[in-house]
Amino acid sequence: MLKKVNKKLFEIIPDDIRINIDHRELEVVQIEIDSRRVSTHTLFIAIKGHQVDGHNYIANAIKAGATVIVNNEKIDVQLEEGVVFIPVSDTSKYAGLIAHKFYDEPSYDTQLIGVTGTNGKTSVVTLLYQAMTEMGYKVGLISTVQNRIGDVIINATHTTPDAINLNRLLAGMVENCCDYVFMEVSSHAIDQQRISGLKFRVAAFTNISHDHLDYHDTFKEYIWTKKKFFDYLDEEAIAISNIDDKRGEVMLQNTSAKVKTLALRSSADYKAKIITDSIEGLHMIIDRHEVYFQLSGRFNAYNLSTVYAILKESGLPSDEILPVLSQLKGAEGRFEKIIHPITKTCAIVDYAHTPDALDNVLQTILQTKYDNQNIITVIGCGGDRDKAKRPKMAQIAASLSSRVVLTSDNPRSEDPEKILDDMEAGLKNKNADHVLRMVDRKQAIKTAIALSRDRDIILVAGKGHEKYQDIKGEKFLFDDKEIIINEFNRT
Repeated sequence: MLKKVNKKLFEIIPDDIRINIDHRELEVVQIEIDSRRVSTHTLFIAIKGHQVDGHNYIANAIKAGATVIVNNEKIDVQLEEGVVFIPVSDTSKYAGLIAHKFYDEPSYDTQLIGVTGTNGKTSVVTLLYQAMTEMGYKVGLISTVQNRIGDVIINATHTTPDAINLNRLLAGMVENCCDYVFMEVSSHAIDQQRISGLKFRVAAFTNISHDHLDYHDTFKEYIWTKKKFFDYLDEEAIAISNIDDKRGEVMLQNTSAKVKTLALRSSADYKAKIITDSIEGLHMIIDRHEVYFQLSGRFNAYNLSTVYAILKESGLPSDEILPVLSQLKGAEGRFEKIIHPITKTCAIVDYAHTPDALDNVLQTILQTKYDNQNIITVIGCGGDRDKAKRPKMAQIAASLSSRVVLTSDNPRSEDPEKILDDMEAGLKNKNADHVLRMVDRKQAIKTAIALSRDRDIILVAGKGHEKYQDIKGEKFLFDDKEIIINEFNRT
């Protein structure tokens, strides 16, 4: 439990903001961006977001006890007697800066390592967490799947929390003596400046492909948003980039950080090579060391190379890193295998929800399977998200699988049948005859298992670690892995 914070206003306001001398000693015991969480002596920061404008809730915040309001100087607000208003140019930016000061600049008191990219973020930070824990360090984890302070699990609601919760979480990690914190850094977090004020010791780029185009207007904007993370780093930081991705060098162009590269194909500071890749695991040469890993797939070769590079740049020797990495099994819902005890049918649960990620997973299965094994893929696309990827996802699944079951994956406010129509638009006549559509995801998984023969491979893609299905604004309990295990036990 984080100890109670009590600050004077002058202690938490950045130096470039001028405040009235009469207000400098004002007591602040809480900072919030959500008016529903405001209480006495709260500093409320009004942020204009994509869906909600915090300026519309200033009156609510004051009524709940807020005594200081940080507002956008370009937005008219109704001043209130007895309440201090601090107009700033960008409330999103200052939310991070103020939160960092309020919680005693926690990123300066631990080794904060950030990982960004379209695919691989969760796997990389989870492997880092597992490796460093195994080596005896106390570490923090901030990821899509879960947040952890040492062994204590804190449920995650976003890939990267908002600026205030993020700094609160970091402060808790520092209070609990975490030596390192491994954090996923999403494009939303970069764009919304949730990481403003944080000091990263190491930042890594995994790869980039089409995703979040429902949020970023164009793919180019998405790329430049990711790049801002590396532009943000100071000269004491280390920037690590996968330069086999053609945007890997772009990420490093304007960074002040020390630059390190990794690759399987290109010349790089950290060079890796796959010797063999099977469903049992990878045999690789990594930084001139020959190692066997329990993880499969070319994408995991990149993930492992990234983890190795980060740990090396954090000062750890190869002979400590590699024996530990060779034993790790990866993140929940990332190429997670469930084997039927009798038929040896292999179900793989994976979070692949972009065309590139789905292609990577299916290519890995194709390259590591036996000739007589069929691949049966269960796949859907999220509602209220990038519609352009729907036909691509169906096309990839159909071209690389023996059978496909198109189904629901968090339809949200959309009609799930319409989503399936969009997906089917990507199918050509020659590969449509082995594709089924089934809105009910549970039934789709059961159907895939029923269609399988002994030792076949079933890929259930899209949801990975998620424990819910989002339908019409309600989240219903739903777990791909649990359904597979129950069905395997039944058959």
